[in-house]
Amino acid sequence: MSHSASAQGFDVLGIGLNATDTLILLKEFPPYAGKVAFDREMLSPGGQVATAVVACARLGLRSRYIGTIGDDMRGDVQRESLAGTGVDTSGLIVRKACANQTAYILIDERTGERTVLWQRASCLRLQAAEIREEDIANTRLLHIDGYDTEAAGRAARIARSHGIPVSLDVDTVYPRFENVLRNVDYLVAGSAWPSKWTGEHDPFAALRSLHREYRNPVTAMTLGNRGSLAFSRGIWYYSAAFDVPCADTTGAGDVFHGAFCYAMLQKVGLAEALEFSNAAAALNCTAIGARGHVPSLAEVQKLLSDARAGKVQRRGDEDIEREAGSASAAAALRKA
Repeated sequence: MSHSASAQGFDVLGIGLNATDTLILLKEFPPYAGKVAFDREMLSPGGQVATAVVACARLGLRSRYIGTIGDDMRGDVQRESLAGTGVDTSGLIVRKACANQTAYILIDERTGERTVLWQRASCLRLQAAEIREEDIANTRLLHIDGYDTEAAGRAARIARSHGIPVSLDVDTVYPRFENVLRNVDYLVAGSAWPSKWTGEHDPFAALRSLHREYRNPVTAMTLGNRGSLAFSRGIWYYSAAFDVPCADTTGAGDVFHGAFCYAMLQKVGLAEALEFSNAAAALNCTAIGARGHVPSLAEVQKLLSDARAGKVQRRGDEDIEREAGSASAAAALRKA
């Protein structure tokens, strides 16, 4: 059942992309120009912000999603899926005679890794004029992806003017994106984006450069099956991934962002937030689809408990972990 807008407002408002995916499951990934039979195909709802907001709702937050949607069959699938999650969908903007964003996702069943082919029609673009101040003022945290850059920039500026923290999921270099970045509190990028944006190959140098340029309280990046890395107030935080049976990595980053939004609203420390978000992302990888297994709070807590008891192993990057520890120790010495 969807929550309706009220004086109480929402915990999280997501403004950004949704997509309806066709998943194609392969026993092995074909070589270039090769040919291979696939096992099965599935229609599955996803999209960066839409999935993150679903994760927030699953964790118990009052969540709302605003975004454009096509009036085709794929748009219907997305709308019906969202309506069953507890997410408020009163902000959906239906584009007439417009196809919903779609993706064809090739999944290697041996590893769960995927390759994404996607398309978004220009008629789906969210305009800055469609962003209403009253919607943003009625939430505790704003989560955006930045694809429709002008709309994202306006939303972030409104949130900043109301003292509302802004979370950003970004994995693509967009032109004129600086106006978004300057109004973001939690910048959590995909693994390749910090280096692409800053020109710094080293992830530590890239995240530090972003913090220095845009003054984001947290600059962070997801690292796939190696965990996540963050920089805040001169201290580095690294959290290893959880080693779980992986059916499909689609949507893992989106669920990570939803869990991170939850953690920030709970005002937990950054180390705990990364660990919690890694655990939520790992659980989503145990089933097929962008929202294959969006976990409940109890499920995330159980995985964390099992890992601490040694029942679940962690998978990390020793070089990144070592450098994060050394950099933080050096920073502490400079402050002493």
